[in-house]
Amino acid sequence: MNGAAVGVPGDDATPGRAGYRRSAGSPRGEARRRELLDRVSDDLAVNGLVDFSLRRAARAAGTTHKVLLYYFDGADDLLAQAIFQLRQRRIGNALAMVAAGPEGQTLADRVRSVWPALIGEESRVLDQAIGLMMYDPVRYVELGQGASQQYLPHLLSICPPDWTEQRKLEVSAMVLATLRGFLIDWLVSGDMAGVEAGFESLARALDREEAARD
Repeated sequence: MNGAAVGVPGDDATPGRAGYRRSAGSPRGEARRRELLDRVSDDLAVNGLVDFSLRRAARAAGTTHKVLLYYFDGADDLLAQAIFQLRQRRIGNALAMVAAGPEGQTLADRVRSVWPALIGEESRVLDQAIGLMMYDPVRYVELGQGASQQYLPHLLSICPPDWTEQRKLEVSAMVLATLRGFLIDWLVSGDMAGVEAGFESLARALDREEAARD
């Protein structure tokens, strides 16, 4: 996974870089940046983080590493943005599954409905990103902390609307930590039966929480 740190000596100081950066902020430049990011994100979703580098990203994007360095502040920045984008895809898929459910769902039903999105195409690379953060927590702290900041607002949104904000936060934090545990257990053991058993216990806890008064 150290390949994610690959940089190219001297490229960051290429003459004219700052001027190109300004043009990269134009609507046309932003569209190009997003196109490159989409291609790199797609490659990560399929191939994961192993052997990720700026040159591999350039091949996936159909460009050169120097072009990527005009739009991104190196391999770490590109990786962080791609991981953010893949999480957004996962969140969008999860919320769509919640919305597709029948009316009158319990909180436990809504939480359970997001599981297929959590083990979708993006799952491998997103879980590898957490592992990378654990491997080098100083350098890749954003890959871990950013995940919580990204997921929590959406978990808050599926809590009962009459709950206090503090109660929503407490329950959402519990759900987030539990789902992460399920994902790690599933990845390590491949035991979906164990995950299902865990979901039954989580559902009972959420049902009790939902039935309780503030």
